[in-house]
Amino acid sequence: MKAIIHEGVAGRAGLSYGELEKSDPVNGEVRVKLKTAGLNHRDLFVLNRHKPEDPALVIGSDGAGVIDSVGEGVTHVKPGDEVIINPGLGWKEKSDAPPAGFEIVGLPFHGTFAEYITIPAENTAPKPAYLTWEEAGVLSLSALTAYRALFTRGKLQSGMKVFIPGIGGGVATFLMQFAKAAGATVYAASRSEEKCQRALELGADKALNSSEDWNGVLGGEKVDLVIESVGPATFNKSLEILRNGGTIVTFGSSTGDQLELNLRSLFYAQQNLLGSTMGSAEEYHEMLQFIEKHQIRPVLDQALPLEEFEKAFDRLDNAEQWGKIAFKISV
Repeated sequence: MKAIIHEGVAGRAGLSYGELEKSDPVNGEVRVKLKTAGLNHRDLFVLNRHKPEDPALVIGSDGAGVIDSVGEGVTHVKPGDEVIINPGLGWKEKSDAPPAGFEIVGLPFHGTFAEYITIPAENTAPKPAYLTWEEAGVLSLSALTAYRALFTRGKLQSGMKVFIPGIGGGVATFLMQFAKAAGATVYAASRSEEKCQRALELGADKALNSSEDWNGVLGGEKVDLVIESVGPATFNKSLEILRNGGTIVTFGSSTGDQLELNLRSLFYAQQNLLGSTMGSAEEYHEMLQFIEKHQIRPVLDQALPLEEFEKAFDRLDNAEQWGKIAFKISV
């Protein structure tokens, strides 16, 4: 099978478009012939976590396609079924944190940037009929991350004010769509005026430039919930506009992992600081029900052939995308 393979060298220099043997499903597994896949920031990070001495790895966590073959004991799906892939392995029920052994498709196990993937049958779900293949292929990881951060961790309720810095990425656009569908007022921020304008067009109630004094622009108005993925560049500014007793949920740190935090300000304001990552299979199916109920579609930046992966990685690495980048794999 054709695939994007990482081996031999750390970072993007170890990526190539080549061939690997496809595997047959064993007990409890299925093989999916992929039609589309979706690019995530995780696909950049794993290039340094996958070591040069490790065996060749197909990267990629998101995908959608048609079941091609099933292993023994698989009865709830069959060849020909149209499915999307839940990339979370080994996290079934909703819980405070992932269980030991939780992994994500694309490291340490082969991922979705290939013509075929073999995965546990329980990690497939019926493709929402109203989504195109490109939309289905980019959905799972970002939408699940957004769903858990907003609803499980952030306890979002209708009427709340939600702030999303770093609008433009896949998770952030889902966060905004989900929060609006749930009846929240949504503010967003970006360094890009174009992305601020697009956020307003997508439904944001206000869009702030990341270089502005948010407290000043909002005139002292506070929000109930902040979903943070930018990190040090915006984190303390986000705390400044969070109300006393409000909650900030972080699931990413695109500007670095180390942060200076005024603890006294945090505890005097009795604010809640929570971490989040991905989500359980239970939350995954809740998320699918939510998007079908509200007919939510992923914001699609562009769809490229798998062999043009370098162009896609450049666009993501430079934060040029608006929404999700898809790979077209088969017709």
